[in-house]
Amino acid sequence: MRPFSNRATPPTAAERVRSILAAAHSMTVVSDGLHTEVRRLDGAGAMGHFHLHAPFEGTGAQTETRVPVRLELTDIAPTPVRDRVRARVMVTGLLAAPYDTESAKSTCMEFGQAVLEDAQGRAYVTLQALEATELDPIATSEAGMLTHLVDDHSDIVPLLLRLVRPHPDNGILRALPVAMDRYGVTLRLEYPRTHRDVRLPFKTPVTDIDQAGPQIHALLATARRLARTGHLPT
Repeated sequence: MRPFSNRATPPTAAERVRSILAAAHSMTVVSDGLHTEVRRLDGAGAMGHFHLHAPFEGTGAQTETRVPVRLELTDIAPTPVRDRVRARVMVTGLLAAPYDTESAKSTCMEFGQAVLEDAQGRAYVTLQALEATELDPIATSEAGMLTHLVDDHSDIVPLLLRLVRPHPDNGILRALPVAMDRYGVTLRLEYPRTHRDVRLPFKTPVTDIDQAGPQIHALLATARRLARTGHLPT
């Protein structure tokens, strides 16, 4: 039997930014000196009425009338882990007119840049990178899938923990899933004074949401086989 490998390809900065933009239900719009909290609960998400496009060509009166805008989004883990803020995203650009919270139409925003900040540092993402990146099929379902796993299948997490290398010592307080993407599941291992994240890779990247369940079951099957053969401590 081929041993399980913890080697996992993490999503790129562009993939993470696109997933956060697609899944966010709230954000702060900073424009014309005002901070506006935007919450979209109609299924479209917070970015549902913002259309990002490349900067207009040329200069002149049109440029002078544009209004700087900044979109601020916080990616929060849906499970009750320690330090739930997973990342922050800031998208800067220009609007043709001051932001109108009452407008039902799509707001066109000239894209400047996107900045992703997380535990690994800061990364800059261009519009070209976002447009070239396919949306992770798990992105908009991740929160529901993780909370379902924790609330209704709590016995799964200790089993997944068997796949962690090196195996956690007795000082661990608890382990919870903190993220899931097309490449795998991330567990957060919490200790008295610190915590660390461990990625458990899927055998192949998920290309359709219907593949997520079978991939998780494949991880569980691997954990059970390894436990039976004595490769991992119980």
